[in-house]
Amino acid sequence: MLAAAPPPGPAPAVAAAPATSAAPAVPPGPEARFFGRQRELKSLHDDIEHAGLNTISGRKEPRARVLLIAGRPGSGRTALARQLARGLADRYPDGVVRTRLTESDGDPVPTERTAREILGVFGIGTPPGAGEDELSAMVREALGVRRVLLLLDDAADAGQVDPLVPDNPDCLVVAVAQGPLTGIPDVRPCTLGGMDPKAAIELLACFAGSVRITVDPQAAESLAEECGGQPAALALAGGWLAARPTASVADAAKRLRALPPDTELPVGGRPLARAFRLVYESLPAPAARILRLLALAPAGLADAHTASALAGCSVSAARATLDDFTTRGLLHRADFRVVAAVWDRRDADSRAAEAQYVVPGCLVPLLRTVMTAEDRPAEVQLARARMLERTVRLLQSCRAVTEPEGSAARRRLAGLPRALRFPGAAAAHAWLTSRQPALLASARLAVADGELDTLARRLVAALVRALAAHRGTEAAAPELYGLHQLVLDIAERHELYREQAAALLNIGDLDARTGRTHDALARYRAALDAGRTAGDLYATGRAMESVGGAHQDLGDWQRAADWYGRALSQRLSRGERADEARLYGRLGTVHTYAGRYGEALRNWRAAAAAYRRLQDLEGQARALSEAARVQEYAGRPHESLRTCQEAVEWARQAGDVRLQAALQLRLADTLDRLGDPTAAGLHRAAADRLLETEGNTYEIRSTSLED
Repeated sequence: MLAAAPPPGPAPAVAAAPATSAAPAVPPGPEARFFGRQRELKSLHDDIEHAGLNTISGRKEPRARVLLIAGRPGSGRTALARQLARGLADRYPDGVVRTRLTESDGDPVPTERTAREILGVFGIGTPPGAGEDELSAMVREALGVRRVLLLLDDAADAGQVDPLVPDNPDCLVVAVAQGPLTGIPDVRPCTLGGMDPKAAIELLACFAGSVRITVDPQAAESLAEECGGQPAALALAGGWLAARPTASVADAAKRLRALPPDTELPVGGRPLARAFRLVYESLPAPAARILRLLALAPAGLADAHTASALAGCSVSAARATLDDFTTRGLLHRADFRVVAAVWDRRDADSRAAEAQYVVPGCLVPLLRTVMTAEDRPAEVQLARARMLERTVRLLQSCRAVTEPEGSAARRRLAGLPRALRFPGAAAAHAWLTSRQPALLASARLAVADGELDTLARRLVAALVRALAAHRGTEAAAPELYGLHQLVLDIAERHELYREQAAALLNIGDLDARTGRTHDALARYRAALDAGRTAGDLYATGRAMESVGGAHQDLGDWQRAADWYGRALSQRLSRGERADEARLYGRLGTVHTYAGRYGEALRNWRAAAAAYRRLQDLEGQARALSEAARVQEYAGRPHESLRTCQEAVEWARQAGDVRLQAALQLRLADTLDRLGDPTAAGLHRAAADRLLETEGNTYEIRSTSLED
């Protein structure tokens, strides 16, 4: 079951904390508290209880109710949605799931990515490469049998929300957006303006302390009015006071009033811009530089390593600066419960270095504006390169810690600075899990930028290896599919045909594994063209074999045999004996399917001969076993019996007891068909003796051959 209350502040992708998670690594800051908005909360609760249009007309509600909290960024719309979710959590025993529908740079999150993240919260696997329609249908199916509150934060339009609304009136959808969601029926909107004066002053007091507010309540009201009652602006003004214990509230109000309004912004956005300017201009130059470069933080997530790499300063200096930004209301602490539980064995400094911070989405456009104005493009690109390089090194360390002791990777790991090393595989896995949304976002942004493609390729390669090492290629297949597509984008942009072929082959394999055989076939053919252009014989041979495999899966035995034959010719010309043996076997399989038993038998005999040259006794035994099967299909049981006896002998010499037992059972079946039950019983008894200490046996058959 999922916990009902996600952490405050923007979270990476989907937030639904497990019920048995550790306590937060640090106590929540002022941004975690909720002030005012009681009228809006009551209105939202009333909207849940009101009968919908279908109920009034006597029909059953077909879908979950959708509540809309609309307001400008910085108006406290997300905080209100979370407060509502906390109050309703008991009604939804299957949990509260929160997902953000807009990237930190303002781009909408694709629906297929959102759907994968929601399904991942419930432990539901998704096929790699699946499209928006399939995945959104899976979300609706998963939520159709659960009671869930789905919080969709920062929706750009109704097209992002509507596909995710479950066909289950027992669920509730709370959407947060800047404007109306036209097109969603019976949506209940709640539009936010400024906070009431009392709540605004309470928020100021939470940052600045109650004494200064009590001493000059009129100045506090004036300051709240200058901030337009917007929570984000009030937090920044309170943070400015918190950093200056000797300053009065009147000083803050006076300074804020003296700042000229930015007439290029809409009226509603000016209070936040002025409050940000008040805080930003009060920062020392090094801190101001770190702050504006945090606009580059992927997915709006930053830690001491990210800030250190962006600004080119020490990790300890970056850590202190991020903590100071949190005090000033410029950052929020991210939920770090899972990783903190693993790293708790380390000293306090090391744990603090792993704390994560969220750059509020309402501040990102302002940070980008000052970064563009004050930093040269070359400096910004250098900062981004440093961040990518640091991320690559962390990913390499994350993967290396999974290697055996004494390996070359572990020796290289020992030579890294302590800040880049992980104490063990569990800590590295926890770091990778908590940072995965930011890491994937970093890879997407690096590839889309197009100016640091060498670093982007290294980053994607390091991320692929780390995910495969910690999660396995099967579990990480959806993420790997997207990463291979990023590699393909870079390769096509720079006409790197060898990399194109490799990426297309990897994507094709994932398509074939999930049943999209026609898509896989198109990928393999494109990989073949790219491999030929690059003169890469390995890629062309691999592509031809894969094309044959796709035709085999489609039941086109003639084309499958043709492509296997082409691949075999290339392997024979290069003397690649292991590949020759495998391809002879694949040819034998498709000829068997097609009923061409003579061709099938010749190919299985050739496979057995190839394995014999390789001194692979087990492979030879398996190939002879398949030859015996073909002889039986062809109506030649006596020849099949002799061939199977030969296979048993090779299996005995290979020392493979389970294979030997399986072949004994094959002999027994053949003898039964020949009318010799006594001999068949002897072979079954021999198989039972072989398996006494080996567990259950398995049947010997070719890759996909069926009787």
